[in-house]
Amino acid sequence: MAEVAGVRVERAVGLSSAEVAERVADGRTNAVRSRTSRSAGQIVRANVITPFNGLLTALFLVILATGRWQNGLFGLVVVANTAIGVIQELRAKRTLDRLAVLNAPHARVTRDGVTSEIEVGDVVADDLISLRTGDQVVADGVVTAADGLEVDESLLTGESDPVHKTVGDDVRSGSIVVAGSGRFQATAVGADAYATRLTAEARRFTVVRSELVAGTNRLLRWISLMMLVVGPLLLWSQLRSPDTDDWREALTGAVAALVGMVPEGLVLLTSLAFMVAAVTLARKHTLVQELPAVEVLARVDVVCLDKTGTLTHGDIVFDQLITDDPRDDLREALALLATAPDANATSAALAEEFASTTWRRTGGVPFSSSRKWSSVDTDDHGTWVLGAPEMVFPGGGALSGRAAAIAAQGRRVLVLASAHSPAAGTSLPTGLEERALVVLAERIRDDATDTLRYFAEQGVTLRVISGDNPRTVGAVAVEVGVPGIAAAGEAVDARTLPDDPDALADVLEESAVYGRVTPQQKRAMVGALQRRGHVVAMTGDGVNDAMALKDADIGVAMGNGAAATRAVAQLVLLDSRFAHLPDVVAEGRRVIANIERAANLFVVKNVYSLVLALVVLASGIAYPLAPIQLTVISTLTIGIPGFVLALGPNRRRYVPGFLGRVLRLAVPTGVVIGLAAFGGDLAIRALDTGGGRVAGQTVATVVVLVASLWTLSLLARPLTGWKVALLAGLATTAAVILTVPVLATDVFLLEVTPQRLLVGLTVGAVAAGSVELVGRSALVRDA
Repeated sequence: MAEVAGVRVERAVGLSSAEVAERVADGRTNAVRSRTSRSAGQIVRANVITPFNGLLTALFLVILATGRWQNGLFGLVVVANTAIGVIQELRAKRTLDRLAVLNAPHARVTRDGVTSEIEVGDVVADDLISLRTGDQVVADGVVTAADGLEVDESLLTGESDPVHKTVGDDVRSGSIVVAGSGRFQATAVGADAYATRLTAEARRFTVVRSELVAGTNRLLRWISLMMLVVGPLLLWSQLRSPDTDDWREALTGAVAALVGMVPEGLVLLTSLAFMVAAVTLARKHTLVQELPAVEVLARVDVVCLDKTGTLTHGDIVFDQLITDDPRDDLREALALLATAPDANATSAALAEEFASTTWRRTGGVPFSSSRKWSSVDTDDHGTWVLGAPEMVFPGGGALSGRAAAIAAQGRRVLVLASAHSPAAGTSLPTGLEERALVVLAERIRDDATDTLRYFAEQGVTLRVISGDNPRTVGAVAVEVGVPGIAAAGEAVDARTLPDDPDALADVLEESAVYGRVTPQQKRAMVGALQRRGHVVAMTGDGVNDAMALKDADIGVAMGNGAAATRAVAQLVLLDSRFAHLPDVVAEGRRVIANIERAANLFVVKNVYSLVLALVVLASGIAYPLAPIQLTVISTLTIGIPGFVLALGPNRRRYVPGFLGRVLRLAVPTGVVIGLAAFGGDLAIRALDTGGGRVAGQTVATVVVLVASLWTLSLLARPLTGWKVALLAGLATTAAVILTVPVLATDVFLLEVTPQRLLVGLTVGAVAAGSVELVGRSALVRDA
């Protein structure tokens, strides 16, 4: 842009290659550090340097000082956790980095007189950037050319009304073009541009606050505090206990108790479950832009669908022109409307049929989702309007009846009207005369019916909200089998909806399909459903869906949709197939339900380890489990099954209250197992007076193994074939360890005799029965 006599004049050729190179060298670019994941170094550091890894490493060094190498095998947990975490996150990083490239935003810039598409990060200061409907402004700048340009700045200001922009007006990055077209010169780029930060944040692969993560962190804080209090007391108790012969045995007992209270795999399992879900969905052409979206997916109970691009393919074709007008100027008018600068699906369909015109365009009003009409002014042939019949002629017209009948068949109908005078601003011209009906056809997706059936079977409510004619939307909804509508006439005209959120929520609870919905109403509908406690997923592909997607608990954008829509969504269906959505919801449910199941296993171990520590403090006996024995118990009843179960199918819909449910089951179960282990220790000491501490450890190990495996069977229900095989394999492994002397005695420091095995199995069976009663009570309460 040059300045002549104080007036800014557009340089239509844009920057030269030399000027671009100069700005790149100076660092005046739109590039921002934007990653879909942490760097490799950050991944390694985050997985290696953790409080519990540090604690376990310190305890491992203490055990090495005692000279009993077997008790230090828990140190392998540190290595395994770190290796698994690093490898899995690096794999996820590679997958998501590749996938994010497909969703990367672009900008159209003019340089050396040629307009081309480049990545947003390659934009430089003073670049001349083109805008059209659906674009998100990628930098701050000044408008240099405008043709009906209207911008939604609600992401910046909260105001939902579109702002008309003319030459000389400022545009701010992050705003969305909702109508018209134009160009602007970039004045602020890079880290100063709001949209770049927004897009980078939307696409980042990260764990932000969620109920699962918050609940897990709260558990870890409580456990850490308990360890700080119990650890020193336990060491003091073990040093004074008559059961310990020297400081080595005292340290071993204290370390065993602390190792038992460390939930070493819980954080790893939670992070891996999120990452595995993201990678699994990536293989199904679904980009997860925020990891907590996986959690929210499991809680979705209402899905709001836009008809176009979701139930239908989104591409439309010209069907027929209906008119009783003998004049022959209709095709010329439609051809001119098809060449409007704000090209959309309708104009593209018209351009296929009405290819050329001799008329010249002198102005007009671009199409917008709120107006639902557009107009074109000509030099000698008046003004022509094309739009929804009920919006162009609110009071009805001569063709209204025929339009309604066609719309009821599921086809899109537009009215073509003419006037002698142009539109005043963005208002309809006066003296409009109906000239013809333009009928367009859409193709319904083959997989739409099966997809909707899945949601109905899963108890997910569906609401179709579209900007099209209510009868058209209703007819499509009936054809694909949307629950809650039996005839096209049952669809609700959104112009009759109340503004009051509570009254709107009442209507939304009753009716399933809505037509003539404005972008502002879509946002209001999402908000009204959320006020009633619903977890809402919103799908869409057009710029009119962007704000509703942003407000929804989960925004799902189509890969071929507007750039602004993809930027604000948490999920992007890259191949634009609505049929992937059941896979997405099912994956969310599977992962979160399985995380809760695994969390129960970890917390049960923490509780019974704490119970045993408190009992030891009160009684003065040696801690009844050695670190190596806790390692084998944790591996067989938590580590292996926890990771296997986390990958299994699970369709249960997640509901709030994760931490409360875990504690209601895990705390009483852990108390039962801890007291049973102490009881087994006391029983064998009474029956086998010469067995001492080793006899007590042997029986306690058997008791905890039996009770913990039963707890696992309780949490794994319903017991399908692969789960039974898993349990059988774990139980067989435990039996081999207990019955093979070289393993039992030399590795796991157990001295198994028939009497000790019988006592352990008996007490373990009683504990298992108690766990069954406690578990059923907790599960019934939470059902």
